[in-house]
Amino acid sequence: MPPASQDGLRWTETLFHTVPEWTRDPSIAAIEKVCRQQLSIPPEEACNVTFHTSGIFNKLYYVDCTNRHGRPLIIRVSLPVYPGQKTRAERMNGIPAQARWRAMSMEQKVAFTEQMAKFQAELSGFGKVESLFKGIGTLDFCGISDTEDTRGVAPGLLVAHEFFMGDRLYYHLPRGPFRSSHDWLSALLNFILQQESHFLKHPKDEDERQGAEETTYVAGKLLALVSKVCPRTMEEPEMSALYHQDLHLDNILVNEQGEITAVLDWECVSALPLWMSAKLPKFLEGPTREEEPQRDRYSDRDPKYDGSQVPYGLENNDKCDLYYEHIMEYEATQLRKVYKARLKELWPEWPVDGHESKIDLFEAISQCDGIWGGRVGKWAERIENGDTVRFNTINP
Repeated sequence: MPPASQDGLRWTETLFHTVPEWTRDPSIAAIEKVCRQQLSIPPEEACNVTFHTSGIFNKLYYVDCTNRHGRPLIIRVSLPVYPGQKTRAERMNGIPAQARWRAMSMEQKVAFTEQMAKFQAELSGFGKVESLFKGIGTLDFCGISDTEDTRGVAPGLLVAHEFFMGDRLYYHLPRGPFRSSHDWLSALLNFILQQESHFLKHPKDEDERQGAEETTYVAGKLLALVSKVCPRTMEEPEMSALYHQDLHLDNILVNEQGEITAVLDWECVSALPLWMSAKLPKFLEGPTREEEPQRDRYSDRDPKYDGSQVPYGLENNDKCDLYYEHIMEYEATQLRKVYKARLKELWPEWPVDGHESKIDLFEAISQCDGIWGGRVGKWAERIENGDTVRFNTINP
């Protein structure tokens, strides 16, 4: 089990999620000390640390030590959600695609999407068996230097928010590596069931008790479906590949031409079942809209209804929010076709066909302990009854 200390971290329950909060800001002096130690910077040389930006689990700081390294670096200071996991990275050029998306032409967006398809194919092994892993878990590079051969690295303990958020870090349950999709999905549900068991024993109020009962019921249904959708196997560990499950536009950096320069947020990237590669990246998720919205059919922007602040990355916002929401849905619908076609071209054996039920089960598990539990329950009942129905077609 990981060490108990999570000093500096507080978990807060919201309507939708359990979210982490910093109880205090990291010490700039402490960051500088670590940088000097790790980068061998003597006291007489400059090492200036300044805040850059922050994410859910971490804060990024510029480390300006150009006299020694020629260019600034970035150090990531992470909340101790899973103590012992640390990351250091070089500074990447570019800005989040979200900030440039409105100004990009459809041709640039198509090229961007095709780049992401190539990225996914390469990340998933490109159909090359030697690039795949056996088993499901996070790759453990502890004790391996940047110059050492990493071909022997294998999946180990799975570092995932489903296993560490809130009190889950201290649950005495299997955390990987897992032999199969069956074992991995069952583990996700067992963490949910243990959390709900705590809420049932110590409810804050009647609403929490009732919510725990409903989630326990739905999670139990899903646990029964795991063996049906992903039968347990006694063969060798299941083939897996690296999977980045948070590819939204803020995590993809682009240059002025809209070309991808970097992908961020690798903290929880792990080797997951190969069928997870059939999931669309987050920036392509959303409702289907085949008909292009006609600009003149939408009202102009009104600060009274659309807000006085222009949303991040959406400059020149002269139409109401609904118009741009529909434009994003229309573009995503067209770009999904581009993504799938390019991925099929790059990787003819792309494991998309026949895995829809596994993807739907994963999505249902991911949402069963939130406000969409009712939707998950409806889908589970339909599948139990032998219906063939996609999870995203079930109304909340």
